[in-house]
Amino acid sequence: MQNRKVVVIGGGPAGLMAAEVLVNAGMAVDLYDAMPSVGRKFLLAGKGGMNLTHSESADRFAERYGARRMQIEVLLRDFGAPELRTWAQGLGIETFVGSSGRIFPKDMKAAPLLRAWLQRLRHPAHGGPGVQFHMRRRWIGWADDGRTLRFESLEGEIQVQADAVVLALGGGSWARLGSNGAWVPLLAARGVAVAPLLPANCGFDVAVQRKLQSDGQAQPVQAVPARTGWSEFFASRHAGQPFKTVAASFSNAQGQTFQRKGEFVATTTGVEGSLVYAVSSLLREEIIRSGHATLHLDLLPDVPAERVLAEVMHPRGSRSLSSHLKSRLGIEGIKAAVLHELLGKDDMHDNHKLAAALKALPLPLVAARPIDEAISSAGGVLFEALDADLMCESLPGVFCAGEMLDWEAPTGGYLLTACFASGKRAGEGVLRFLECMTAKKKPH
Repeated sequence: MQNRKVVVIGGGPAGLMAAEVLVNAGMAVDLYDAMPSVGRKFLLAGKGGMNLTHSESADRFAERYGARRMQIEVLLRDFGAPELRTWAQGLGIETFVGSSGRIFPKDMKAAPLLRAWLQRLRHPAHGGPGVQFHMRRRWIGWADDGRTLRFESLEGEIQVQADAVVLALGGGSWARLGSNGAWVPLLAARGVAVAPLLPANCGFDVAVQRKLQSDGQAQPVQAVPARTGWSEFFASRHAGQPFKTVAASFSNAQGQTFQRKGEFVATTTGVEGSLVYAVSSLLREEIIRSGHATLHLDLLPDVPAERVLAEVMHPRGSRSLSSHLKSRLGIEGIKAAVLHELLGKDDMHDNHKLAAALKALPLPLVAARPIDEAISSAGGVLFEALDADLMCESLPGVFCAGEMLDWEAPTGGYLLTACFASGKRAGEGVLRFLECMTAKKKPH
């Protein structure tokens, strides 16, 4: 079997892990990537602190994968958070559990881990041949024989033969780092079922409803068509500022609910940040279904609603409403501004509506930000199109791993862990596939 040739396409965590499994088994492995160097998105993810995985229970960890829990959980049983920490330690990278339960390298950096990993891939401990890296090679599909791999390079087209191939091409986010989803039509044309790539862990655009205030007469307040994005006044003063100590809640007609305390940031056109990312899959699906979604914000999550109402109704004398809210409830800055932005003057001066808004301010969202701005993507190769080893049912010898599979997860180490785990499974699947090929060719 050692005479077999295996190609891995994609130099992210999934592809590198598949290559490691294979080279450790003594296989000749050639890894191709379109970029000048491997692990570019991995390195970018580590800029703010390399969050490798999470320390929570296996059951809670598996819940993070939502509709694809069953498929990902099987992979995590072989290579979950504990195994990932042990693997990193084998590279000389010590890890620790942060206050949030997230697990990081002690130096918080991705580069030392990647350097040590590449060194081990090039020079495995068993002394055999290491992984051969071929950079600036963009995969463009198969030749007419349906088996030969085609690559674009600076020198022109290159064609490569392989007994098995692992595709670890990433999703559709961060195209400048190599994940551009260009593989979708290539696989679809060969009968592999692929769900459309969609933004995940992404921001959203708001739609602010303008209201014409009443003039004291009996006629109702008139609604002006909503405009996408904040008002110029709000955006010019608060884009880039964080909403701190808030809670967000959301529920849909399917009975799915979300409620969590955290932080997020106002953008020029809407919102983004960790709290928004955590609920992004539900918001995105609701917008796809109905064209809009409403996220409710609790601007005072540590203050009971009864006290909020009492403080709002407390006599304010000659003080302005802004001064009153600041002194009684600490509402100022961006929190005060978003109340004015979304409520309008009449509702701001209705004590009951104002108090209710402070605890559940409706934030209307109308669109997810483009996929290339997203941290990750949803959609990809359906698990139903793969066998248990992640091999394409319609393409024997072709395996898929990483973010190009149809799953998504929140940030917090879940994305990386599943990429590592799927890469390991694909690599092991290649070994089993090649063993079967060899057994079939042996004379009886």
